[in-house]
Amino acid sequence: MLKNQKGFSLVELVIVIVVVGLLAVAALPRFLDVTDEAKKSSIEGVAGGFATAVLSARAQWEAEARPSEKIGVETYNTVNYDGVDFWLTRSKNSNNVETDFRDGYPWTLNNNSGVAPQDISDQTCSELMENLLQNPPKVGAVSDVDSDSNYKYSAQANSGDATCTYIQLEGNTEHQFVYEIKTGRVTVTLQ
Repeated sequence: MLKNQKGFSLVELVIVIVVVGLLAVAALPRFLDVTDEAKKSSIEGVAGGFATAVLSARAQWEAEARPSEKIGVETYNTVNYDGVDFWLTRSKNSNNVETDFRDGYPWTLNNNSGVAPQDISDQTCSELMENLLQNPPKVGAVSDVDSDSNYKYSAQANSGDATCTYIQLEGNTEHQFVYEIKTGRVTVTLQ
């Protein structure tokens, strides 16, 4: 005996496909927005960790009674933060002249060469992020980033303003945060 089997007609199948397509079109922008929000949250998290590390290095310098190192006639602030020696900013030079910096914020690595840093560079900014953060994202100087797509951030120095700008490279977002070495301030800019 033949059993009468029922299934979807062609019209019903087309209607279901159209409805699913409309739902997908309506949901797609929401999924894209979630990705953008995740990238924003990512840079805010990295910038927050960076700001915390800057303040922690300064707090350790204060707790250790403001250690410094004398090179020639100049005295430079220094601290060993999490096993890494850093040069820190100073508000006055040896002639007691204001430097336009606040005391105690990480400026560059102290490689114990007996020569204090005179300027910042893209490499200096990259080294700051790599050594201040516990688990830093891959960061490189602008020249390094151009040749390797595995970098998550590019580091760019501005010697005149004494700032390091870290630009997020994932997804062409151009989100960035700026570390103002003079004041220790970290500012996030979302594009």
